[in-house]
Parts: sequence; structure tokens; C-alpha cells
Amino acid sequence: MSNPGTGQTLDRPPVTPEPVRPAPGEWGDILTHAFNDMRDELLSTLVYVLGDRDAAQDAAQDAFLKCWRSRESLPDVLNIRAWIFRVGLNTAKDMQRSAWNRRARPFAGDENMLMGRETTVSSAIEEQEDLSRLRQAITELRTEEKEVFLLRQNGGFTYEQIAEIRHSPVGTVKTQMRSALQKLRKVLA
Repeated sequence: MSNPGTGQTLDRPPVTPEPVRPAPGEWGDILTHAFNDMRDELLSTLVYVLGDRDAAQDAAQDAFLKCWRSRESLPDVLNIRAWIFRVGLNTAKDMQRSAWNRRARPFAGDENMLMGRETTVSSAIEEQEDLSRLRQAITELRTEEKEVFLLRQNGGFTYEQIAEIRHSPVGTVKTQMRSALQKLRKVLA
């Protein structure tokens, strides 16, 4: 298009289309799909936080229900994975604080670990011992270190995403991860 009288061409800014927003009734489908996609990572993280697979399944189910009740707020959520993990971790913390769940539960992680390749009996036993020591060491990490480690390893989140989930500075998250890794390396050394 030309500017009349000057002969200059006026460039219009490019038109950016409005992002397509799901209809209000579709948020439930989006939440269900996102939750199902990350359920295994969330569940394995909750097993380490709670120390019991049944309690972790209860926490995951409770987290889903909490998310479901808040599904209409999904348009305001920037990272749905991070939001679901945060709800799941908060649910696990609530379970740990409740009087009903304070009694000690044995760590039931053996059935969650699968052997990926054929091994000799002695190497399988050695591997199981290493896994057992690692599992125990993870349960002994401070709560913050454990959360950061599990969100990074099981959830696959970046440090920035973990900082957002935990409402902490990125530097703090990196320090907690470094501390967790140092402690775990000592156990496996």
C-alpha cells in the first residue's frame, strides 16, 4: 500500500492470529489426557516421597480429583505438567502430615524396578543391592532435595520449571540438586 502524496510504501504489522482456546467443556479432556501422559512419572515420584506404592496411588488419585475440581482454571495455567506435579507433591505432603498416615510404612519399591536386560545371578544381586542402597539414600534426603531430585530425574523438568513448581529461585533449586547428588554419590561410591 502506498502513502498518498509521498510515494512511500507503508508496511502493516503482520497480523498474528489469536491462539485457539478450547471450549470450556474441553478442559476436562485436556486435563485427563495430560494426567494420563504423565501418570507413571508422577506415581514413581510419589512412591519415593511417600515410601509406599499404595499411598502413592492414593495421592495420585487425590491429586487428579483436586485438579479436576479446578479444571476451569486451566486457561490460567502456563505449564500443565508442572501444575499437576505441584498438586501431586502438595497432596503427598498433606498425606504425610495427616495423623492417619504418620505411622511408619515399609518402603515398597522392589516391585517398581524392572530388570532391563538378562544378567547373571551375581550381577543381578549386586544391582539389586545398589538399587536398594540408592532407594534408601533417596528416602533419607531432606524433603527439598528429594523433591528437586525426583522432579528432575522422574519428571524430566528443567531447573527453571522446578523453580516455578516449588516457588523457589533457580539458584536454590540448583543448590538443592547439587546437594542431593553429592549425598547419593557418597552412598554409591
